[in-house]
Amino acid sequence: MTAADRRRQLLERLHHGPVIVGDGAMGTQLHQLGAPPDAVFEYLNLIDAPLVGRVHAAYAAAGAELLETNTFGANALRLGAYGLEAKVAAINRAGVRLAREAAGPARFVAGSVGPLLPARGGGADPDITTRRAVFAEQMTALAEAGIDCFLLETFPAVADLQLALGIARELDVPAIAQLAFTEGGFTGDGLSAEQAAQQLTAAHPAAIGANCGAGPRELLLVLRRLAAATDLPLTAFPNSGFPERIDGRTFYLATPGYFAALGREMAEAGAALIGGCCGTGPGHVQALAEALRARRPGSRVRPVAVTAAAPPAGPATPAERRFLAPWGSRPLVTVELDVPKGLDVTTTVARARQLAEAGVDAFNLAENPLARIRMSNIALASRLQNETGVEAIPHITGRDRNLLGLHSALMGAHLLGIRSVLAVTGDPVAIGGEAGAGNVFDLNSVGLLKLIDALNHGRTLYGAELGASAGFVAGCAFNPNVADLSGQLHKLEKKLAAGARFVQTQPLFDPQLLERMMSAVRPLGVPVLVGLMPLVSERNAEFLHNEVPGIVLPDAVRQRMRGTTGSAGVREGMAICRDLLTEGKRLGVGGYYLIPPFGKVELALELIGAIRG
Repeated sequence: MTAADRRRQLLERLHHGPVIVGDGAMGTQLHQLGAPPDAVFEYLNLIDAPLVGRVHAAYAAAGAELLETNTFGANALRLGAYGLEAKVAAINRAGVRLAREAAGPARFVAGSVGPLLPARGGGADPDITTRRAVFAEQMTALAEAGIDCFLLETFPAVADLQLALGIARELDVPAIAQLAFTEGGFTGDGLSAEQAAQQLTAAHPAAIGANCGAGPRELLLVLRRLAAATDLPLTAFPNSGFPERIDGRTFYLATPGYFAALGREMAEAGAALIGGCCGTGPGHVQALAEALRARRPGSRVRPVAVTAAAPPAGPATPAERRFLAPWGSRPLVTVELDVPKGLDVTTTVARARQLAEAGVDAFNLAENPLARIRMSNIALASRLQNETGVEAIPHITGRDRNLLGLHSALMGAHLLGIRSVLAVTGDPVAIGGEAGAGNVFDLNSVGLLKLIDALNHGRTLYGAELGASAGFVAGCAFNPNVADLSGQLHKLEKKLAAGARFVQTQPLFDPQLLERMMSAVRPLGVPVLVGLMPLVSERNAEFLHNEVPGIVLPDAVRQRMRGTTGSAGVREGMAICRDLLTEGKRLGVGGYYLIPPFGKVELALELIGAIRG
C-alpha cells in the first residue's frame, strides 16, 4: 500500500469509522523501561532505537491502530537546549522508521509534533518567521520519511497550531490538530472550546480534538463542546487520570477499565480517533481497543453557529488610586523599604510610620530581591497599609511562582486590599545562590501585566470567569542605564500595551542621562517615577556598579565617591541626589522612587523634604 493509499484510508476512517484506536504515552513507557526521566527522549531514536521500538511494538500488540512517532519535541528549539539542533532531520527520520517497523502494513503512523517552548525569564519568544522555520524543518523531515498524517498535539494556543497546519497543507499531508485545554475548557490564549473549534475549522485540518489535560472525564466534557461547534472529525487523547506525586515520582492512577469506559463515552460523543496521553500504557490501550471494537463514532448534534462571545466586562476602576491621584499637581514620592529576612517586622513598621508622617505617597516592597529569601511582601504590604494608611506597592516577579501560583497570589493580594503592584521578571536564582531553589519564569514582566489586566477584566489569563473584576493599578520597571535606549523603549511600549499604568526606573546617577530618558519617555504619556538611590561610600558605589543588575554608575560619579566612607560618603551621595533633583525640577519630573540603602530611612526623609521643599 502506498503512502497516498494509507492517507486516503485514514481520512475515510476518520469520517466514517469505525473508531481508530491510538497508542498511549511514549515518555511514560520509556521511563518505565529504564530511560532516565531527564533523558532527551527523542534522541533515543538515534542512540537507543531498540528501546523506542519496544514501546511501539507493545502498543501495536495491545491493539493500537495508529502509532505516533517519538518526535514530540524533535524541533530545533527544544533540541537546541541540549546541543542537538543539527540532528533534527535525523531524529525525525529515525522516529518514522521505528514507528513504521512496528506498525507494519495494517496500521497508521502519525508524525508527532509538539508546541515550541516559550521563552523564559526576560527572553523574547521567537518571531513568527523563526517559529515557522522551526516547524517546517521538523515537519518536512517527517513528511519525507513517509508518515500518514501529522498529529499536532498538546498545543496550548491556537496561533502556533494554525501556523503548523499551514505547513502541513504545503506538504500535502493530512494533519490532526489537538489542543491542551485548561480548566473550564479554555485554551492558553483564553479562547473557549467553541471559539477554538471555529478558528481551527477555518484552517481545514483532517480532524480536531484535545489531549493531555486533567484526565478522561474533563476531556470528555471538552469533546462534547467541540462536537457542537464543528462538523470535522474529532479526536481525544486524555491523560490516564489526574497525576499524583508519591515518593518523588508521578503516578497516574486511573485503571485501564475506567479509561476504556470513558473512551466509550468519547466515541458516543463523536470521537473518531481515541488514544492516550500522559500515564497511559499498553494496558490502557488494550482495554480501550476491546471496548471500541467495530464501534463507530456516535451521531452528533447538528453543528451550531457559535456567536461571538460578549465582550468582557471592562476593567474595574480601582476604588483607591491614592498614590497616583495627585499626579501632575505635585511631585509624588514612593520609598522602598527593606523586607525582613526573618519574622520580626517591628523595625519595618516603625520606618513606615516615619515615612507616613513625612507624607510619602506609597511604599515599595521588593520580592526576594537578588533572589534571596525574604518575608512575603504581599503580607507585609497589607500590614503596612493597615498600620499607616499609606498605600503599599508589592513587586510581583515571575521567578518564584508558576502560573497557578501567580493567579492565586494576585487574587489573594486583592483580597487583602492591595491595589497597586509592580510587575517585574525577577533576578534569576543563580544571583542569590539559595541552595535548592529553582527559577520558574512561566511569565516574564509582560506576561504578568497581561495576567493582571485579565484579572481586572474579571477572568483568569485562560479566560475563565471570576465572578468579579479586580481593581489593580499595575506598574512596570524601566532601565535607563544603557547606551542605547531604543531597546528599553521597545520593551516599555510592550509593557504599556500589556496594561502598565505607571513606571518606576532603576536608580539614576547622571543628570544628563536623566534628561535623555525624560525626553524619550515623555511622549508616551505615562507617569514615570525616577529612581534615586543615595550612595554612602566608595565601597557601596563599586558594589552597585559591578554586582547589581541594572545599576550603572557614570565614571564621574564613581570618581566623586572615590575614597569616601562614613559621613563623608553619605554627604557626597546625597549631594549627587540633590544635583539630580535640581535637574528633575528643571525637566518637570513628576515623581520619584527613593531607594535608601541599608534601611537608612533618614536619607529618604531628607530627600522627601528636598522634593517637597
